[in-house]
Amino acid sequence: MYKLNTNNKDHISIKFWYLEWEKYVQNKNYSSAMKLFENDVVSFGTWMDIVQGLDQLKLNQWKNIWPTISNFKFLTDTLFIQLSPDKLFANSIIIWDSIGYKNDGISFERTGRATVTLKRDNLNSNWKGIHTHFSLNRGVPQQSFGNFK
Repeated sequence: MYKLNTNNKDHISIKFWYLEWEKYVQNKNYSSAMKLFENDVVSFGTWMDIVQGLDQLKLNQWKNIWPTISNFKFLTDTLFIQLSPDKLFANSIIIWDSIGYKNDGISFERTGRATVTLKRDNLNSNWKGIHTHFSLNRGVPQQSFGNFK
């Protein structure tokens, strides 16, 4: 496994995968985001210990979080990738930030990190997520209620 040079074609393709997903999170575009993942994705995060399957990930994670936050952004300069020798499997970690909202609508910095495992069928196919794990940084409130002001 290797940390890839940021000019590497594989690193760039994974960076663009994150930027595409970021756009879907910002726009709450669940159907387009789902196309970035395999149907049998396995994840865990804030709302569920283990989420099996894409429909459950959308229902039990994304729909509980995306509507309650704003300004979601992956900090792609923090992207670290471990790539298999055949370049068909990648493990990646990245820092992200967003704005969360307390119950009274007051905003707070909602920051964290993510691990995403990706695979592709061949070197010309698109990356698909097969595992995600998002965690908030220490001290960040666990729940955001949305900006309803």
